[in-house]
Amino acid sequence: MSGGPATVLLVHSSSGHYGADRQLLLIASGLDASRYRPLVVLPAEGSLAVDLRAAGIDVQIRALSVLRRGLATPRGAAAIAAALARDTVALGRLVRSRRAALVHSNTSVVLGGAAAAAVGRVPHVWHVREIYSRFGRLWPRYRSLLATASSLACVSRATAAQFRSADPVRVIHDGLAFDARRTPRETARRSLGLGPSEPVIAVLGRISDWKGQDVLVRALAEPPLRERGVLGLVAGEAWPGAGERATRVVSLARELGVGDRLRLLGFREDVEALLGAADLVAVPSTAPDPLPGAALESAAAGCAVIASAHGGLPEIIRDGETGRLVAPGDPVALSRAAAELLDRPEERERLGAAAGADVRRRFSRDRLLDSIHDLYDSLLAGPGALRE
Repeated sequence: MSGGPATVLLVHSSSGHYGADRQLLLIASGLDASRYRPLVVLPAEGSLAVDLRAAGIDVQIRALSVLRRGLATPRGAAAIAAALARDTVALGRLVRSRRAALVHSNTSVVLGGAAAAAVGRVPHVWHVREIYSRFGRLWPRYRSLLATASSLACVSRATAAQFRSADPVRVIHDGLAFDARRTPRETARRSLGLGPSEPVIAVLGRISDWKGQDVLVRALAEPPLRERGVLGLVAGEAWPGAGERATRVVSLARELGVGDRLRLLGFREDVEALLGAADLVAVPSTAPDPLPGAALESAAAGCAVIASAHGGLPEIIRDGETGRLVAPGDPVALSRAAAELLDRPEERERLGAAAGADVRRRFSRDRLLDSIHDLYDSLLAGPGALRE
C-alpha cells in the first residue's frame, strides 16, 4: 500500500449520545490522520452528527437498514429487505466514489455496510456490540451472516463466546469515551434537588425491558432499602417509539408503594453530577449486557458499582475487589448488597478507588485506538487494498 491515508467508511445505526454512539465518536476522531480518513454515515441528524462535524469529520445522513426486534414480522422483514436493497446501491456507490479501502459497521444491527463492502470488494468489519441470546432459532442464521465479515470485532469475551471457533472473531474492549469524573457530592446533589444525606442509588442508560430499571424499583421495595428510605435515580430515556417502557417503570413503582422514592430524570448530559450525587451505581441488566458503558464510566469515576453477574459485566467489575456482582434479575440480592455498602462508606470508597484505577488502565482510549489501528492495518495488508 502506498499514497495518502486510506478512507474508512463507518456506518452506524443511530445519532444519539449513548454507549455505541460515543464509541463511534471516539474511534472516528481518534484515527491517525496520516493513515486513515474517516467518512461516517448516520441514519439521522442528532447530537452524534454535531459532535463528529465539530471534530472535522465528514458526515453523511441517509436512511439505513437497521435490525430491530419490532421488525420481526413479515411486513417488517419486507421493509428491511427494501431498505437493504437501497443501502446496497447507495453505500456501494459511496464506497466506489470515495475509494473507501474498508467498511466498518459500528454495530451488528446495521446491515448495509456488509453489502456496500461486497459491492466495493473491500474488507468489512462488523463491530458486535450485542448478545443475541434472545434470538432463539433465528440466531444460527444471523450468526452465519455476521461471519461473512472480514473481521468480527467483539466488545467483550462474553460477546465473542456466542460465535463459533472458525468465525473471524477478535475481542476489542471499548474505551472510555470521556474522562469520567464525579462532581463534588454537595454541589451535585444541590444541582439535582437532592438532600445532603438521603441514600441514593442511580441507574444510567437506555430504559428498556432488559436493562433492569424494574429490578431497581423492586429492590427499593425490599425491606433493606425501604427501611433506609433509599432514593432511586433513573437517568436515560427509551428508544424512540418505546416510551411506554418508562411509563411501565413508573406504574410499577406506584404499585409497590415506592413512587415517591423513584425519580426518572430522562437523558442527562451532566453525567458527572449524577455520579457525584449517587452513593451507589447499579447496573442490574436482566439479559446479558455485552459491555455497558454505564458500568465503565461509573467505575472509572470511582463509584461503587453493583452489577449483574453475567454478560460482559464481570469483565469490568471484579466482585469484592472493584465492585459487587449479584445474581441477575434478583431485587433481593441487589437490595442486600446495596444496604451493606450504604452502611459501610469506607468499603464504598475502597471499591470505588480500586475500580477507578483498574478500569482507567484496562479500558483506556489509547488501548482501544491501538486495537482498531492494528485491526485496520491487518485487513489492509493484503493484496488489492486501496489507498488514495
